[in-house]
Amino acid sequence: MDSISKTSFLRSLKIQINILSALVLREIITRYGRNNIGFLWLFVEPMSFTLLISLMWFFFKINSVSNLNIIAFVITGYPMVMMWRNASSRAKNSVSANQALLYHRNIRILDLVYARVALEIIGASAAQVFIVIIFIFLGLIVIPYDPFYMICAWGLMCWFSLGLGLIIFVLSSKYEVFDKMWGTLSFLLVPLSGAFFWVDTFSPEVQKVLLLIPPINGTEMFRAGYFGPSVNTHQNVNYLILCDIALLFLGLAMVKTNEAYILENNQ
Repeated sequence: MDSISKTSFLRSLKIQINILSALVLREIITRYGRNNIGFLWLFVEPMSFTLLISLMWFFFKINSVSNLNIIAFVITGYPMVMMWRNASSRAKNSVSANQALLYHRNIRILDLVYARVALEIIGASAAQVFIVIIFIFLGLIVIPYDPFYMICAWGLMCWFSLGLGLIIFVLSSKYEVFDKMWGTLSFLLVPLSGAFFWVDTFSPEVQKVLLLIPPINGTEMFRAGYFGPSVNTHQNVNYLILCDIALLFLGLAMVKTNEAYILENNQ
């Protein structure tokens, strides 16, 4: 206990970063292996899926119903949804899949969840950047109006992904029914993410209700950064930040409260 109490903050931070880095690398090797393209699947998988969806919308001439670039519309909504959905789904089995690692003194339950969520965020973020660059190079979309605002929106949704992931992790660990149902429930939440519609197309009364759903604010904010004043977007950034804080606090509290049960249940 004396050695722990005397550890400086910077030393503890360095240890924590090293632990998370090692867990992320282990997760990459475990999930993707060392054969073929290996860890590159981390970027290729979400990138190819988004690319397929975008091209499908383009070739079906969905852009004929609007003068808006339909590819830009898809890639500013769909990848963000896949990020928080995949992150929460991967967080579910963090302990059961890595139970043996908890015998290491410095590894805690939160580290396992953080590593899995971080890996999904890294993959989705890299895929998003690559897709935008490729489509700009091919002339299919234009350069974003405000990249910094897009980065802020993406960062807030990464924060949202972590908080949601912690909550889903605890609920799935305690309730087997929820563990099996979350995959279906998360699919049902996709239409409510704002990825496939503009909030501006609805009446003011409906807009107020829609903006109570946190991911819609993130999607609208991201699109506002890309399209700029050429479109009307609606987002409440302060509300999204407040929801992120609440989700993270609730998730951490749930993990702390149920830590003993989770450890006992996974032995």
